[in-house]
Amino acid sequence: MTSLDVLRNASALASYSVLLQVMFRVLTFLLNGFTLRFVSKELIGVVNVRLTLLYSTLVFLSREAFRRACLSGVSGTSYSWRQAINLLWLTLPLGMLWAALLASVWLFLLEQPDPQSVPYYGVAVVLFGLSGVQELLSEPFWALAQAHMLVRLKVVTESLAMIAKCIVTVVLVVFARDWGLYIFSAAHLVYTGLLVLCYAGYFIRFLGSEEASKKNFPLHSAGELLPRRADGEPMIDWALARLTWSFFKQSFLKQILTEGERYVMTFFNVLSFGDQGVYDIVSNLGSMVARFVFLPIEESFYIFFAKVLVRGRDVKSQKQEEVAIAAEVLECLLKLVLVIGLIITVFGYAYSQLALDIYGGSLLSSWAGPTLLRCYSSYVLLLAVNGVTECFVFAAMSHKEVDKYNFVMLALSVSFLFLSYILTWWAGAVGLILANCLNMGLRILHSLLYIYRYFQPSQWKPLRGLLPSPFVLLTLGISGAVTAQSEVIFCCDRGWLLRLAHIGVGAACLLIVVVVILLTETRLIQFVRTRLLPRYTKKRT
Repeated sequence: MTSLDVLRNASALASYSVLLQVMFRVLTFLLNGFTLRFVSKELIGVVNVRLTLLYSTLVFLSREAFRRACLSGVSGTSYSWRQAINLLWLTLPLGMLWAALLASVWLFLLEQPDPQSVPYYGVAVVLFGLSGVQELLSEPFWALAQAHMLVRLKVVTESLAMIAKCIVTVVLVVFARDWGLYIFSAAHLVYTGLLVLCYAGYFIRFLGSEEASKKNFPLHSAGELLPRRADGEPMIDWALARLTWSFFKQSFLKQILTEGERYVMTFFNVLSFGDQGVYDIVSNLGSMVARFVFLPIEESFYIFFAKVLVRGRDVKSQKQEEVAIAAEVLECLLKLVLVIGLIITVFGYAYSQLALDIYGGSLLSSWAGPTLLRCYSSYVLLLAVNGVTECFVFAAMSHKEVDKYNFVMLALSVSFLFLSYILTWWAGAVGLILANCLNMGLRILHSLLYIYRYFQPSQWKPLRGLLPSPFVLLTLGISGAVTAQSEVIFCCDRGWLLRLAHIGVGAACLLIVVVVILLTETRLIQFVRTRLLPRYTKKRT
């Protein structure tokens, strides 16, 4: 498979993943808005912060290192996939170990919520841990699907699981409200169970079929999905295992940075359960675009960079045509996410209060919600740039460089926790976002320095992607000033007619910004049309 084929497949995967994430976030958005009207904010705080943190910590620490190592370490042959699958199955016992350890901490060391307002906490901790272990059963299937660009499988599987979770939640919230945390525990078990069933069912049917033979799939029967020894070879490729260990040490630190505010809220009790619930809803709303646009792009193009570039080699030791494509893609991706992030930051300032008032009423808009959402709009800009820079850096780093970066992550993790604790006492929930911004800025600086040094001996300068057109920047600045004044005049407690006027002003400004981007960023538009939206391009041609 040539680098252009890999790029085409990665672009298709990114496009479909974006659509999938859009659906997920919209469903979650609607589900949170619905449950806000039936359950207490304390219950939402425990579910969305504490129990979700338990689940995400368990799953991330159990599988993230294995995913990164196996996706970049296998060559696509039957032999390498045999050992990769054996390695991936180790996520299950590791997950059981993490489940037992984390559940003990959540049950015996952390402050317990009031059983009157948040019933069945102990059982919910066990069930959320069980759902995490259950999801790890799908790891070998997920890795095969991701590496071989089985986009439709991922979309259908995760869509069915998410829809089922939403249906179970809505039905139980309406008809069994007294179940408390049982509602969300049952919904989560349904979600992870369906993921495993769909992935396993597909590969049991697919392997050994004519379609698998035509695609030269590395496995030939369902039995090969289980761990087994290849004749005359060790069970595990130890080079791959060492790479996994390097990523594992890094993943522990990355999890602290990713979920740092939840750890601070959970372990230091800086906010009440009710305030945690409101903060989590606001932060999820603020980071929605980052999750369903930037994260799929990061995941898909990490695979592209990992397959196009040889890990650990400098730029002169790489195939120059591969480096040229990688540099072009990196430059365009940087400009794309930066432009999107700037739009979110500019328009997020003037429309935060209106969005929260429509979504959750006075429960969200009368608290510090609007200020939180405005801060998050700026934080999204940093998330956008960091996602692209780190996906390149992690794909290009050698094993030794990955180990060295672990020390950087350690320093960032310690400083983040310290800053979060101090800034939260000083500025409340806003302090958590400020701490995130400072640490994200340091991560971006490290990645930019690595990229600069990597391409310095070559003719390519992908960091030029961080410089949008001056006309785009000017239009965004004017739009920010106009929409901010519009909020003062029309919003947000003066009736729906004036609110619609405020929305109209924003829509007009956004349209002008888009037109300026189309006219001035022609190379970026060409990249989006030909790389990120290949299906759209085919229809046009």
